Amino acid sequence: MKKALSAVALAAAAVLALAGCTDSAAGPSSAPSDGSSSDDMRTVRVAALPIAETGALWAAIDEGIFEKHGIAVEVVPAQGGAQAIPALLSGDIQFAIGQPFGPFRADLQDLGVAIIGDYASAQPTGRDVNAVVSLPDSGITDPADLAGKRVSVNSLGAAGDVTIMKAVEDAGGDPSTIQFVEVAFPDVQAQLEAGNIDAGWVPDPFMSQIEAGGGNIVVFPYQAAIPGLDLLTTITTQKLIDSDPELVTDFSAAMSEALDWASGNEDAVRAAIVENMGVPEDVAAGITLPVFTADLDVANLKELADLAVGYGVLEKAPDFDRLVQIP
Repeated sequence: MKKALSAVALAAAAVLALAGCTDSAAGPSSAPSDGSSSDDMRTVRVAALPIAETGALWAAIDEGIFEKHGIAVEVVPAQGGAQAIPALLSGDIQFAIGQPFGPFRADLQDLGVAIIGDYASAQPTGRDVNAVVSLPDSGITDPADLAGKRVSVNSLGAAGDVTIMKAVEDAGGDPSTIQFVEVAFPDVQAQLEAGNIDAGWVPDPFMSQIEAGGGNIVVFPYQAAIPGLDLLTTITTQKLIDSDPELVTDFSAAMSEALDWASGNEDAVRAAIVENMGVPEDVAAGITLPVFTADLDVANLKELADLAVGYGVLEKAPDFDRLVQIP
């Protein structure tokens, strides 16, 4: 499938390129692979983070899975799920893939945002898809060491800082003393080296790159807090569900097929990471991939929301009966 960068995507790609990482947005192909007329295709814009997990979406687009369902996908880079909410509400994008805290907060404001499926879940055991990392000489090697330190997350008040606080508390540290700083994932290593932060929360490939340079893996916070946590969800609006239920149903079916396919075709996912993020093949080969699935674990999202309420990140838990709308 041909790739085309929107103006927004170009700006994001330029920023990422400065950190040695580029991103591209996937535009609709000129001829559907199943032989149907392009007039039958419905174009949707999907916001996604420029991280390794998005490799499943990029690869599935190239595989023609969405075209088979009559959908042409344009991927628009986003920093986090919360940042995509305004674009969803304005109709600039139709779907987003991001952390669940964006829709959590949108529900608390009754904005009409809905989670329609999982996208990726953390690994329940072993090496996980993201970690808090520190430099070799930092003296930070254990979650309790993070107390009183400056720790970066890509989006404040989301799953990163909530699960980090839980990990620190369980290790005997005081989570209230952590100073969280918002830093984009590609910028974490530079901010660590500049001494602006003491530790940073990053996914692959950044996690593996920092570790390869001698850095410490301090903790896998998702595993420490809620093993197998739904780390990325698929989001849309209640307005779109009501106005075009067929599109939402078809997109959800395509996404479910795409994620099932991705889970069995890791080589294609890694190749898509190389193509779209500009990382070397050997780095992509070592990336820890998540569990790709559209099956949402509402129970662990409720547990995450309860933790957030306990740490004062959310005033109250969202209304999950309203928030979760599985087609």
